[in-house]
Amino acid sequence: MATTLYLIRHGATVGNEEKRYKGSIDVPMSDDGVGQIKRSTEFIQTTLRGSSLSAVYASPLSRALKSAEILAGPFGLTPVIIPDLRERHFGIWEGMTFNEIREKYPDEFSAWAKNPLKHNPRGGESTLEVRDRAIGALELILMHHGGDDKIAIAAHGGVNRIILCHVMNVPLDQIFRIEQDNAAVNIINFYNNYPVVKLLNGGPIV
Repeated sequence: MATTLYLIRHGATVGNEEKRYKGSIDVPMSDDGVGQIKRSTEFIQTTLRGSSLSAVYASPLSRALKSAEILAGPFGLTPVIIPDLRERHFGIWEGMTFNEIREKYPDEFSAWAKNPLKHNPRGGESTLEVRDRAIGALELILMHHGGDDKIAIAAHGGVNRIILCHVMNVPLDQIFRIEQDNAAVNIINFYNNYPVVKLLNGGPIV
């Protein structure tokens, strides 16, 4: 038997088309994002084949929490908020677009893009700091589940990539090789704590 984890990224946010580093800023989901998560929820229900989720966990940021509430609804569950699942704090880059960062901090942005393990936004969290809290949260969640439990986590692109690197044993400096679209569904089976990724950045066409 395996514990199955559905790891989901939140739906699109208000102003999503601007491609900003929102990080720890609490930006709400857009109507499009709500629709994306509803379709991902339907996809998850299909893969469950009549069984149910045991629990749904969420980052405290509203875009992830709202996603979790939508996911939990059909199963009569209330999401459990885990603060350590929140998105990375991007320091001085918070709220800026990619282009604005490239223009104002070209050397720092280039260094971070090439090696996000060695470099981090000034005043923000390092990749290792985010890893420590996100993987700690994952391990705590898994401690409460076993057998054939099926659980979901609604989090963020950065946090999800770190979790996926961890379970696939991918070096963290390669984190940007993993895509996480809005409302993406990842499925991971844990066999006695041995993880097997069944689906990566999947789900319906949203």
